[in-house]
Amino acid sequence: MNAFRYDVTCVGTALVDSIVRGLDPAPVSAAGYRAESGTLSVGGEAVNGATACARLGLRTRILCFLGKDAAGGMVRAALEEAGVDTGAVVWEAAHETPVSTLLVNRDGTRKSITNTAHRYNFHPERFPDALSDSRVVTLGSLFRAPFNDPAVVYAVVSAAKAGGSLVYADTKLPNFRALSLDDLRDSLPLLDGIFPNEDEARHYTGETEPEAMADGFLRYGVGSVVVKLGGAGCLYKDARETIRLSACDIDAVDATGAGDCFLAGFTSARLRGAGPAEALRFANACGALCAAAVGASAGLRSREQVLAFMETHALKEEPI
Repeated sequence: MNAFRYDVTCVGTALVDSIVRGLDPAPVSAAGYRAESGTLSVGGEAVNGATACARLGLRTRILCFLGKDAAGGMVRAALEEAGVDTGAVVWEAAHETPVSTLLVNRDGTRKSITNTAHRYNFHPERFPDALSDSRVVTLGSLFRAPFNDPAVVYAVVSAAKAGGSLVYADTKLPNFRALSLDDLRDSLPLLDGIFPNEDEARHYTGETEPEAMADGFLRYGVGSVVVKLGGAGCLYKDARETIRLSACDIDAVDATGAGDCFLAGFTSARLRGAGPAEALRFANACGALCAAAVGASAGLRSREQVLAFMETHALKEEPI
């Protein structure tokens, strides 16, 4: 049996989010606007997921790129404070750490502004040793750099599977380069789980109903699918069962990172032996706690916090 050094390795993007909440569209001067708040927060799918996994008690490592700049130092400090192993971080002076601007509405929905720094693709496939000694490898996120190159995706997933890891992949809508499911047809059968939200699942499958969306991914050989439905909960499907779970009743203030925390929660629960339904409940609670606070890493603090939250926010399976 493989003696894994880590429970999870999170691979993908790292950046700093500049979060503007409650922007008033009416100008107060020729060049000035007001907002309820402005916050700096570390982010990126790999950072969000790794921070959440570490706070949930998992032995966590991150494989990502950071520039040798102030933003990169901010991300590294936050990761180390959370207990994430940063030994596999790729540091480069020639490329700056991406900074995103997020415009968050009062109901927690958001829009993001990216820039050319987000186009830089580091190459995680060049570090196979960092992909072969974890119980789970998570990709954050398919269809975005560095996972908008089919060859990179296949190399990373193959290396993880060769090491005996489970592979879970979150998804994103394309920004600089568009791929289809056909473009990833060699990699998708190697995924143990894929976690699109409703908009992403609709975009990639062309379907409009959650179960049909899940079927669209399953036809490509993915082991299981979780379609995240926001306030409507989530739907899980694999070759054996279909589960639909209601959402937690919360006052959402910022959905940034909620999907990453959901995946971290699902991963944590499955590694502790939970079945799909129990893992979904835990994942839903993690996502809800994230959405109840501003910033991708602020709301989810510990496994004990999640368990206490679940005691007061009962979830139920919905009929299919």
